[in-house]
Amino acid sequence: MHSIETFRDLQGEATAWRHYLHENPELDYRVDNTARFVAGKLASFGINHIETGIADTGIVAMIQGKGGEGPTIGLRADMDALPIFEASNKPWSSQIPGKMHACGHDGHTSMLLGAAKYLAKTRNFKGAVALIFQPAEEDGRGGQRMVQEGIMDRFGISQVFGMHNEPGMEVGKFGICDGPLGAALDEFDIIVKGRGGHAASPHQNIDPIVLAAQIILGLQALVSRGTDPLESLVISVTKLNAGTAYNIIPDHAEICGTVRTLAPDLRDFAERQILAAAQGIARGFGGDVELKYRRLEPVTFNHTAETNLATKAARSLVGPASVDDSIRPSMGSEDFAYMLEARPGAYILLGNGSTAGLHNPAYDFNDEALSYGIGYWVNLVETTLGAGD
Repeated sequence: MHSIETFRDLQGEATAWRHYLHENPELDYRVDNTARFVAGKLASFGINHIETGIADTGIVAMIQGKGGEGPTIGLRADMDALPIFEASNKPWSSQIPGKMHACGHDGHTSMLLGAAKYLAKTRNFKGAVALIFQPAEEDGRGGQRMVQEGIMDRFGISQVFGMHNEPGMEVGKFGICDGPLGAALDEFDIIVKGRGGHAASPHQNIDPIVLAAQIILGLQALVSRGTDPLESLVISVTKLNAGTAYNIIPDHAEICGTVRTLAPDLRDFAERQILAAAQGIARGFGGDVELKYRRLEPVTFNHTAETNLATKAARSLVGPASVDDSIRPSMGSEDFAYMLEARPGAYILLGNGSTAGLHNPAYDFNDEALSYGIGYWVNLVETTLGAGD
């Protein structure tokens, strides 16, 4: 295994890649320039097996080890940016107004490219590594589509690993846990049906805005009074739409929001009880509701054996004291969860220092973290696949 000093030489080159990607952000599946850049770099490293166009703009590249037969493991990085106007004031700020790398995917891509360059040169492992460059993580569908298009079977991937930067965690430190690390994400729309009319005569109408207000409060009771306080359920109402004029009570109102859970049975509970609570409140006042409930990302679930491999790889790079293997799960979601449903694997967090938070206009990936991410990937490969001859 290697210490961090082994990877310092790649820092400058990876930083240049990262700054280029940061200046040229692209959204969802439309990461054509980013994908061309990545494929070009991979080819320049002497990697011959590069397949593009997966999930529109995704890439899988294969590196064969020199140590003989063995399994194939997948390493995944996301490539897409966010529809945000950047306010970081960095010299390498986004050159495309309204788009920026506010989640660090430019750093994730650059770290995997750095690892690819090192691994393509040394090949000190058995079996093979599948480098997965994914579009549309922020859209929440890119990982699912790559799985649906068969990358696990097509490339013979037996285990899969991911990594994400973590603002607030010191650079050079890692965090991971066995089991749930990130929450499942669902979305809902509740159509509250009333009876509209003149605002001067509310007694002749059924006001859907009043019903909506009661329903919003009722949903919070599902969390505070309907759920075990030791379990995690977050119901957030994020949109309320109703009405067209000051003097008209509308016929309907719309409540929209998200549900985040860490357990499948709690996910079932939320879907069932949101409808029951909303119906009960609305019908009690003469109205009714219609619920549209969409299950999106599943729980980001780390498998035990792969979590142990990831922890060992990180500790071999930075020492045991710099790797927390029992961090608390986050209620944020991550579409890498689809890959973890398809194959056993693990997702680890990498310290980004005291930067602005993710999805913030002032955020920027910390270049000092690049060599740590590169080193982690290399140590993970050699830990999992063993040393070649």
